[in-house]
Amino acid sequence: MDKIKILWTDDEIELLKPHIIFLEQKGYEVFTSNNGDEALDILKEHPFDIVFLDENMPGLSGIETLEKIKLMQPHLPVVMITKSEEETIMEDAIGSNISDYLIKPVKPNQILLSLKKTLENRKIVSEKNTHAYQQDFRNIGMEISNNLDHSEWVDVYKKLTRWELDLAKSDDEGIMEVLKMQKEEANQIFSKFIEKNYIDWINDQDDDKPILSHNLLKEKVLPTLDKNSNTFLILIDNLRYDQWKALQPLFEQFFRIENDDIYYSILPTTTQYARNALFSGLLPTEIERKHRKYWVSEDEEGSKNKYEEELLREQLKRYGKDIKLSYHKILNLNAGRKLVESMPNLLNNNLNVIVYNFVDMLSHARTEMEIIRELADDERAYRSITISWFEHSPLFDIIRFIANKGMDIILTTDHGSVRVQNPVKVVGDRNTNTNLRYKTGKSLNYNKKEVFEVRRPSDIFLPRQNISSSYIFCKSFDFFAYPNNYNYYVNYYRNTFQHGGVSLEEVLIPFIKMRAK
Repeated sequence: MDKIKILWTDDEIELLKPHIIFLEQKGYEVFTSNNGDEALDILKEHPFDIVFLDENMPGLSGIETLEKIKLMQPHLPVVMITKSEEETIMEDAIGSNISDYLIKPVKPNQILLSLKKTLENRKIVSEKNTHAYQQDFRNIGMEISNNLDHSEWVDVYKKLTRWELDLAKSDDEGIMEVLKMQKEEANQIFSKFIEKNYIDWINDQDDDKPILSHNLLKEKVLPTLDKNSNTFLILIDNLRYDQWKALQPLFEQFFRIENDDIYYSILPTTTQYARNALFSGLLPTEIERKHRKYWVSEDEEGSKNKYEEELLREQLKRYGKDIKLSYHKILNLNAGRKLVESMPNLLNNNLNVIVYNFVDMLSHARTEMEIIRELADDERAYRSITISWFEHSPLFDIIRFIANKGMDIILTTDHGSVRVQNPVKVVGDRNTNTNLRYKTGKSLNYNKKEVFEVRRPSDIFLPRQNISSSYIFCKSFDFFAYPNNYNYYVNYYRNTFQHGGVSLEEVLIPFIKMRAK
């Protein structure tokens, strides 16, 4: 392996001989120059890994030399060294994109620390994270098999998500495979937990039940609303908790996170059921019974979520919330830009609801479009493309506007999605729905051991299309496949992101409260 090459430029370079010898003994190769012009000439002739640059030199100053270095090699790390502690000099250097800043007289160990921080940071962090997860692996395994309750499952999922994000910075494929296997185990046990408890939760037969889609607003949002409030409720469709954690640093530029929570989506974990339940405060059959004109069945044509605003207004009326409300659903870029322009008109409302559909569109596009499949090949890439979208989206402009006005944001979603791996065979008639993670129909044929089966839809407040209809849900990383054209179907949908079934990623979803800085 080649030695790391350092160019050290200082007009008093001879006085730094002890430091240079120290670095050479540590295995670094050090080149020197005593002025900016010479340093630039050396950089033209030889490749370097890092530059140490004196700020106060005769002739071409350190700041001027830095600017020319960045024009030549924008990504070359530069550490500025100066006698001055003046704030303006520091700001000039930092504004020119330096990697570190040291005050003279520097000690050899300071130089060594700066080198490691600048050049070996990723490697050191990777090794530390790998070691820490190896230590935590056994503890998580014991927790998973320990008959957890709903809040303990939230804690485990948060921990697994944290490790997934931390280990994503690592180049250790082996440790990522270990984490993947532990997530698979967790999902299998979590699916059994849902099978065991969901019917009791949904029927209010368990005092220790989590907050579910239909009581989220009642429990978490409505108590904070009055005629003096001005709250923005932003729902990003299909936002997984790991995607929220990846986006969090962008929000933290403008907001303080007051509450980083998780709630449970109802089943099926799809927009038609979970989001309608969220906005109405009712379960699907309750919506169908109380507001038939606002419920669109599986077998009916058209959007299944075109009455969200009406359902929300009915819920506010039911709980005596006489407030000014706005509701906006953003389905494309132009609609997002128009909303940015109209933001000043929303400032006098008590509650502004914004439903943003990008992540859901991304998951569908990833399935249908080859280029998106390549860009979002796995969870890490899926998070990355979500961040890239958000940074350049009208939604980010909306977030900044709200922060500048000093207003609060509640950020949430209706369900998550899971990267499916394992096909499960199912046979149904032509009226069976098309979703890959749940099926409903009257003539379903399947292996009962492979699914979460609900023979009577009324047990979980789901409508039935006819007297013999039932529901089945995929668990963990499974997806339904028909025997006809089985191999083609499996190869097409394997590794795509789907929702509707039972997994940590679909069911445990973010509910975040934040206050403008």
